[in-house]
Amino acid sequence: MEYSEVQKIAKDTIEYIKNELHAGMKLTDVRRLCEEKMLALGADSFWYWDVGAFVFSGVETTVSVSGREYVTSDRLIAADDIITIDLSPQCGNIWGDYARTIILENGGVVDDINSIRNSEWRNGLLMEEELHAELLRFATPQTTFEELYFHINQLITDRGFINLDFLGNIGHSIVKDKNDRIYTEKGNTALLSSVDFFTFEPHISVKGSKYGYKKENIYYFADGVFKEL
Repeated sequence: MEYSEVQKIAKDTIEYIKNELHAGMKLTDVRRLCEEKMLALGADSFWYWDVGAFVFSGVETTVSVSGREYVTSDRLIAADDIITIDLSPQCGNIWGDYARTIILENGGVVDDINSIRNSEWRNGLLMEEELHAELLRFATPQTTFEELYFHINQLITDRGFINLDFLGNIGHSIVKDKNDRIYTEKGNTALLSSVDFFTFEPHISVKGSKYGYKKENIYYFADGVFKEL
């Protein structure tokens, strides 16, 4: 299976779960349904500490935790709620890595960001879109992970947001063994183009806010052209 196929498992699972989310649903059920769907679509395991779906809602969306410590809470989804789902499917040591923050209003998913009535949530998701657009504008084969780290974190600060990641980074390389990952962090002078694929997953909030936002894609260079997987 190709990387694009495993990533498509994650993308299709997010689209599937959007139709299943409803008020009163347990986060443990959201995780179970996501993991069952990924396996049904062809994943054979989950590469990040055997957790296929990290699921957070409400005030938990600001939580940044390693998979070693993650426990899915018994929270129930509210009619107006914010939910972050981060998926880690694997098939034969080929990884997918994909996350989205999903908004429910009046019990239904709001797919169009500009249609979200809650201005705080809307602005958070629009900021994620801006960060990914800036990555596409800024990154070249000669850009280092450290340069990207400083550039994106400066933009996050300039827009009045904060980086919630527990390690302060905004992504990592896609490899065969999770211990071999390198990160978009201070001190990593490797070129973005030196790895086959890497994630971009800024986890952001506004200082003092109860809510966090995440959007994760995998990116790569092909013949010098920067692309989303």
